[in-house]
Amino acid sequence: MFDNLSGRLSDAARQLSGKGRLTETNIKDTLRQVRLALLEADVALPVVKSFIERIRERALGEEVGKSLTPGQSLVKIIHAELVRILGSESAPLDLRAQPPVVILLAGLQGAGKTTTAAKLAKRLIDVEKKKVMLVSVDVHRPAAILQLQTLATEVGASHCASETTEKPTSIVGRALDEARRSHVDVLVVDTAGRLHIDGEMMQEVIDVHKRAAPHETLFVVDSMAGQDAVNSATAFNESLPLTGIVLTKTDGDAKGGVALSVREVTGKPIRFIGIGEKVDALEAFHPDRMASRILGMGDVLTLVEEIEQKVSKDQTEKLAKKLKKGRGFDLADLRDQLEQMMNMGGLAAMLEKLPLPGNVNPAALKDSANEAKIRRQIAIINSMTPAERRFPKIINGSRKKRIAGGAGQQIQDVNRLLKQHMQMEKMMKKVSRGGMKKFMRGMPGGGMPPGMR
Repeated sequence: MFDNLSGRLSDAARQLSGKGRLTETNIKDTLRQVRLALLEADVALPVVKSFIERIRERALGEEVGKSLTPGQSLVKIIHAELVRILGSESAPLDLRAQPPVVILLAGLQGAGKTTTAAKLAKRLIDVEKKKVMLVSVDVHRPAAILQLQTLATEVGASHCASETTEKPTSIVGRALDEARRSHVDVLVVDTAGRLHIDGEMMQEVIDVHKRAAPHETLFVVDSMAGQDAVNSATAFNESLPLTGIVLTKTDGDAKGGVALSVREVTGKPIRFIGIGEKVDALEAFHPDRMASRILGMGDVLTLVEEIEQKVSKDQTEKLAKKLKKGRGFDLADLRDQLEQMMNMGGLAAMLEKLPLPGNVNPAALKDSANEAKIRRQIAIINSMTPAERRFPKIINGSRKKRIAGGAGQQIQDVNRLLKQHMQMEKMMKKVSRGGMKKFMRGMPGGGMPPGMR
């Protein structure tokens, strides 16, 4: 997400290198590039105009401090304006109400409401420790009811059954009664959508909203919908008292302009972003962190939070003790590390949150670390015997041939994996013998980062 915009904004800022001050003359072309970058990213024209004007007002005549170049000064100004346009502060769900707290999801068909309902339920169960019930009132699409029932089982939420012959308002009333009897903390209501906005759909969702009396009404929007997303956001905002926005399919969107547009047009905070198809691929939205991501500064805080939530502490401690005792880093350990990486969305998702130097191309790094390659490596390790995983040195030519055949890969792929394991084993030995300081001194540039000495 935001890959194109991030690259264009960085290029625009670099044009100001060598200038001693930000003036109307030297920022004119730069702001023109920023304007084009925003328009190419599908940001709505009125939003672009006001955004550029605010940047111009703040940038003109601004003195460059001793530690800031004009390019850095402009990036600082753009960052501040991006944070402002994205909502200034994160807005977590307000669950302080008499249970069951009702959360209603509204939006067009195909925006990802049903999947979002399940992702939201999983997050509420895992992070907030809530008892959650899901219900679908989409009587126009039987598959939606069945899909939500299946997803509810997967995420550990209860499900209120519904039929296509029922009225949506009747389903909501029954779900509320069932949720109270079952002492449910949160009831998530998945409403019907259409391919486009029409009077019948809007009236139905208004009636459901009135019957459900939700504490939170979230508008779910496809981040790849472009200008259509802005139009639908405006229509839903006029018909319903929205309390927030959920952006879906952001992992497939390199532009990201919808995030800037929808927030500005509705005035409602973006609560969550969907970052993949898995049921745990839902991130809380933080405007300051997202602004940093857009400008290529990374988002280390979100990465740390993901590690705390998704990386197994037991496995990590077990590996640390094993290395401390001098036992080797075997292929079973490598498989555990690869699987944990996949749980976090793969290396590509992690790279998006890391600040990378200007001369590093994130797209090239993502390409070399794609999900399919990691899956193939796990398949190769799974094709080995326990003895081969524990003692990789016993893997000779005939064993390699058998392992490659079992995993559906080439012998060269097995060789590459064994070489990768050997390199990681050497690195782990350095860490276990000399500690992190000694390991860091051996890295290019040497020394520990500030604050870690």
